[in-house]
Formats: sequence, structure tokens, C-alpha cells
Amino acid sequence: MLQDNFGRRFHYLRLSITEACNFKCQYCLPDGYHGPSDDTFLTLPEIDTLVQAFAGLGTSKIRITGGEPSLRRDFTDVIALCKNTDGINKVATTTHGGRLARDAQKWRDAGLDQVNVSIDSLDPRQFADITGQNKLTQVLDGVSAAIDSGMTVKVNSVYLKHFAGKQLQQFKDWLKDTPITLRFIELMETGDHPEFFAQQHLSGGPLKQQLLNEGWMPVLRSKDAGPAQEFHHPDYAGRIGLIMPYSKDFCASCNRLRVAANGKLHLCLFSEHGIDIRPYLQQGDVQALMAHLQQLLTQKHATHYLQDGNTGATSHLAMLGG
Repeated sequence: MLQDNFGRRFHYLRLSITEACNFKCQYCLPDGYHGPSDDTFLTLPEIDTLVQAFAGLGTSKIRITGGEPSLRRDFTDVIALCKNTDGINKVATTTHGGRLARDAQKWRDAGLDQVNVSIDSLDPRQFADITGQNKLTQVLDGVSAAIDSGMTVKVNSVYLKHFAGKQLQQFKDWLKDTPITLRFIELMETGDHPEFFAQQHLSGGPLKQQLLNEGWMPVLRSKDAGPAQEFHHPDYAGRIGLIMPYSKDFCASCNRLRVAANGKLHLCLFSEHGIDIRPYLQQGDVQALMAHLQQLLTQKHATHYLQDGNTGATSHLAMLGG
């Protein structure tokens, strides 16, 4: 089992397979993607070695991220590889949803259990303003297709100051009859966007208290759950989750590690640097990689220090998929 010096166990791997994305979200890639091409990122055999090693060390859940992972031509092959690895019980992905309506059933057939879709507003104009794409209807059609395919569906919405008021009520109305989990994510400061953070960051603490006052009740966390605090209400088909990285003890329940599309292990989303494990992946030596990963876990810190304004090496979230 992968375990650090603080007794935290890591059942959950977030695997980025590309940094590329064709949306232009204000808080991530407002000027579009201008990085390396996909042929520089992890190959399918390298991903196979990586997944086998993590599964051998107790990882049971893999989330395939980007950038936008569906831009990889072999995306369904990556899903199937992860799902068919002994020990991996759940395969998820995070997507902007632009291809979901077309491909949801294909991804489900390949083995995808859960999809998280990024929707920062249900107002078409706000959605286009935030993402640089006038595709809200297309994305919502994708959410419906994913539900119909049998996948668990979660929607991620970055909690921005300029959009929080009206947006919150629109989302709650949507949850009345829509069986998804909506997670509001506090905006996190990254190296490229300190001014945007200062203008738009909004704490989720008051929202949590509001939900409790309205009768929303906490949901118990599973061992492979992400960082969200989730709440349910008897009058709603959907749930609400809050991801508050600036809250006290946020890192105490950390159960996930990240590998970037360039083959670097990030012990934290806001690590000072990634650790290059690609030579092990290129060699295809699963046992050697397992031993190396166990040794590297001794370097993981108790907290991300984000609350101190330390954004580490993360210049934008497309580098690691959040």
C-alpha cells in the first residue's frame, strides 16, 4: 500500500494524458493552449506500466484527466486499459463535455464508470464568457447522454465571485430533478493568474452554512472519494459537494496522487516540482517502479501551503487536470 509519513493511504490516482484543451476558460487557459503536442505525452505502453504499478500498491480508482482527455485519439483505449487492470475498480474522467453527447456510450462500453463535467454556469452567455465556447446546450446534452448510459455523473463548477449569486439558484433548481452531484470548487491560485484569483476568489464556508440551514445533510465519504464534502436533501434528486482547499485540515484526508502527461509524479497539485518517473515507464519495469514510488512517498508534505500563497510549480490547472 502506498502510504506517506503521516499515515495517509493513496487509493486514488489522477492521471493526465494530455495538457491540450480546446476551451479557453478564464481561470485556466484564457489565451488558449500553446503547449507541446500529444506526441510528447505518455504512450499507451507507458500508461500500462504506470497503472499496473499503482494497482499493485493498492490504488483502486483512476481518474483520467487532461487538459481535455477526449482530445487524445486513443482515449477509449486508455479507459479500457485502466478498467482491465487487476485491482482497478473504478475508472473516471474529467471533461469539458464538448464530445460527451457523441461519445458517452462508447466511453461507457470501454469501461468508464464516472464522468465529471465542467459547467461553470447554466446561463448560456456566462458559460460562453467563462469558457470561450458557446456550447452550453451541447454540454448539457452530454450530461443527459452520460446519465442514460448508466455512468455516475458529477458536475464541477468553479465558485466565482461575479457569478455566484444567480448561478447558485439556477443550479439548485436544476438539481430538483437531475440525479447528479454538483460540486462547487473554490478558485485556487495558480502562478499564471494571481490577479484573477484576487478578483474572483470566494470562500465556500458561507455556502456550506447556507446549505446546512436549508436542511442539506452530509454524506459519508468512501475511501476512494475525492476532496469534496457532499450533501444530500430529501427534496432533491441531485447532491451538492463543496471543495474548499483553503479550509482547515483540507489535506488531512488526502488520498490521491497525480501523474502529469509528461510522466512526472506530483505528490501534490501545488508541489514545487514534479518528479520524473518516465524512465521507469519507458523501461516497462513494474516492480522497479513500485519500489521507487514507495520511496518517493516519504517526500510528501503534510499540507499544500496554498493558504500561504504558495502555488508551487502549477502555472495553470490544465497541466494536471486539477
